[in-house]
Amino acid sequence: MAIRRMDHPFLKYGAKTEKSYEAMMEAEEYLPGGVTANIKHFSPYPIVMKKGHGAWLEDVDGNPYVDFLMAYGALALGHGHDDVKNAIMEQVTNDGTFLFGTPHMLETRFAKKVQSYYPSMEKIRFTNSGTEATLLAIRLACAYTGKKKIAKFEGHYHGGYNEMLYSINPTLAEAGKDYKPNAVPESAGLEQFGDDKPLVLPFNNSQATERLIKRHANELAAVIIEPVQGGFIPADQKFMDRLKRVAKKYDVLLIFDEVKTGFRVALGGAQQVYNLKPDITTLGKVIGGGFPIGIVGGREEILAITKPKAKGDVFDAGQGKNSSAKEILFHSGTYNGHPTILAAGLATMERLEQDFDDVLSYTNILRENIEKIARSAGIPLKTLGLGTIFSVLCTSDDEIKHYRDLQKTDLSLRKKLDFHLLEEGIYTKPLNRYSISTAHGDRELDKTLKAYDKALQRLGDDGAS
Repeated sequence: MAIRRMDHPFLKYGAKTEKSYEAMMEAEEYLPGGVTANIKHFSPYPIVMKKGHGAWLEDVDGNPYVDFLMAYGALALGHGHDDVKNAIMEQVTNDGTFLFGTPHMLETRFAKKVQSYYPSMEKIRFTNSGTEATLLAIRLACAYTGKKKIAKFEGHYHGGYNEMLYSINPTLAEAGKDYKPNAVPESAGLEQFGDDKPLVLPFNNSQATERLIKRHANELAAVIIEPVQGGFIPADQKFMDRLKRVAKKYDVLLIFDEVKTGFRVALGGAQQVYNLKPDITTLGKVIGGGFPIGIVGGREEILAITKPKAKGDVFDAGQGKNSSAKEILFHSGTYNGHPTILAAGLATMERLEQDFDDVLSYTNILRENIEKIARSAGIPLKTLGLGTIFSVLCTSDDEIKHYRDLQKTDLSLRKKLDFHLLEEGIYTKPLNRYSISTAHGDRELDKTLKAYDKALQRLGDDGAS
């Protein structure tokens, strides 16, 4: 769809973001829709940013914003943190290169640090994104178990590839029964993969989940789950405990996708919160310090199938019939374990070790005050999340347990609120979650609460209820 200018019904969006509009019009001449990733787009057109520092962004029109998107949670220390910049400069200066293409010492140092918080990750492999990590995780599960089907939960996102692009955001009309969700494709071009559709499970519904896993146990290699759906809808403890038992009972591997929750809901992620050890874990976002990275880790015997053999590399020329490449799970990548990225990520983890409790306290204060202002304005609103991430839901319902509950909240009202907040200099992509960083402080809190007061009063004046 072409970018078009329009009078926004909620604020003078066009007047404030004229240069963003012009920049997007130019970008559309070269990039489909003017963006390099669909997630960056929102209607009528996204804001184009020019600078970032600490907890702040500045757009091409010169408008400042308190940033609560934080690159979808990746920037746990905010924009341009000195610890990260210093770590990068030290790595390049000391090592004399950006990239070795060989083993190097930071790989082991980084793996040790991660494993200290995620002991379930007995062995670790590096990738270049969270998507790559989950893709490798399901390949590992299939190779290890000898089974080929994967189960995922309705409303959960694990990356933009064929096997997992189902039932992330389906309409309720398409979604099927709440106890037996349909596998609804979320992209064009998936029809030819009909037999590879995932088994879709109902989140936070233990009985229905067990029935479906039992029914498909003979073909099911793994269940992959966001323990906190979308980063802000937590699983019930009883549900997680039972899921772990059921997976073990039916010889199905359990994969925790902690790309969003790692070093966010706790330093040890959701598996620390729920006191559970999955068979395989994926990490990303925060651990890259603002750079692309992913990690897969898990039980030693599972990861062992990636271990190279003397005659087992797909790139070993001349091996012919002596090659044992088919005996191992091939995994490689020029940039896996990139030294500059590992230096940035290590600096991030070390800073979080000092500041995480403060960020958690700040997040709770922000959430409590947002809800207090909403009550005063008479707007049905609650915050929902765990750790340093949460979302704002326009509803008076206390029971938000899964995707279908989320669809019943007032998404239109939330979008109006987001655009009012943009006008007041508070940034997150409309309808998205909030991620708090170590850079958010008293100044940002004061501005945000004043902005909420103004935005909610406007919604009240508009007759929202």
